Amino acid sequence: MRETHAVAPPGAHSHVFLGAEHAHGERRSWAVIYLCGAMMLAEIVGGWLTGSIALIADGLHMSTHASALLLAALAYSYARRHAEDPRFTFGTGKLGDLAGFSSAIILAMIALLVGYEAFGRLLEPVPIRFAEAIPIAAIGLAVNLASAWLLSGGGHRHGHHHGHEDARHEHAHHELAHHEHEHGHGQAHAHPGHHHDAVRRIATAAGEVVLEIFEEGVPPRFRLRKESGAGLAAAPVTAEITRPDGGRQTFAFVDRGRYLESLDEIPEPHAFAVELRIGGERHATLFEEHEHAQATAHRDNNLRAAVIHVMADAAVSALVILGLILARAFGWLWMDPLAGIVGAAVIASWSYGLIRDTGAILLDIVPDRRMEESLRQAIEGEGDEIADLHLWRLGPGHLGAILAVSTSETRGPDYYRARLARFRSLSHLTVEVRSR
Repeated sequence: MRETHAVAPPGAHSHVFLGAEHAHGERRSWAVIYLCGAMMLAEIVGGWLTGSIALIADGLHMSTHASALLLAALAYSYARRHAEDPRFTFGTGKLGDLAGFSSAIILAMIALLVGYEAFGRLLEPVPIRFAEAIPIAAIGLAVNLASAWLLSGGGHRHGHHHGHEDARHEHAHHELAHHEHEHGHGQAHAHPGHHHDAVRRIATAAGEVVLEIFEEGVPPRFRLRKESGAGLAAAPVTAEITRPDGGRQTFAFVDRGRYLESLDEIPEPHAFAVELRIGGERHATLFEEHEHAQATAHRDNNLRAAVIHVMADAAVSALVILGLILARAFGWLWMDPLAGIVGAAVIASWSYGLIRDTGAILLDIVPDRRMEESLRQAIEGEGDEIADLHLWRLGPGHLGAILAVSTSETRGPDYYRARLARFRSLSHLTVEVRSR
């Protein structure tokens, strides 16, 4: 049995697998640390000047809060500085998940401490200085809400583009320009808003035409129609596609009245260059097919952990304020520790979810079962067999895959790379081809 191994050639891709919002997350984390640090100093100094032990205690609590956020900020900074360090075989994209896991452990410990203290006070109530406790809790709630606002972007609306996707789009445009230079003079424009890239508007001598891949409830076929005015002329129309692996296929069209339609179905995948011939005119365009991983594969768990820290603190502050108000109004001193117990349960629940998700990434559990099945279908759809498949997360929005393909055809690794090109989240792909 002959085996050939293939990895991407040097320079074909980088090993920088940081999230698309990495820089934003780093800046937000430091901004919240500065806010918490200023609040901490103000409370400690204010407590010392006024003799308020409660204010000093809350300031010290704020210092632990800032320390937890410092873990997230340092993780961002370290991952950025060492993103291209060759010692990290698959980059530093997972450092945020490691920081998130560590933060989740800290949250779990905080939940235990808060629950233990609250349960003790429920059994043995202590006097409460309401005049100091309620304003301090309100200040803490305001700071935590401001921190959550900053971490979530501070109202700044940002896009969801990914650097590796932009690079591929640029490559696609270069390929299209080259194809147009060789085969025609037409101008092709992608129609905005079509995520599947299934519609193209093309300027011709008789006006603008629309070429699309139509597959709503029917097998996929080309459809060609005029954008406005009279229908297409009686000139013969054909479309020749060229796939990334060099395969070619020509489609003839039949008149359906309002549009022309290709006689043959278009095989998957729908990623190829097209030369449209209308009479003596030739026009080139390009179709791409994208498939993204689930949203959880793009999640920044480092930023998520920071947000959970401040939201957990905000939730506890809100519950404490409610408990203090009820305790002062009705004399229910047990309401304050009860609020603490409820807050501890909320923190523990959020901590568990964060530990579960970040632990799964650190242990390389398959991040997207749907994509795993789609990868199998893309390879095995033509009779080949996947002998081995590994799919794991490299960083926010970046997945790695290793495939061993068993085939009786004379196909090389580049053939399978072309078939998997539509999976935009695959940032690192290794293909092994086995002859059978």
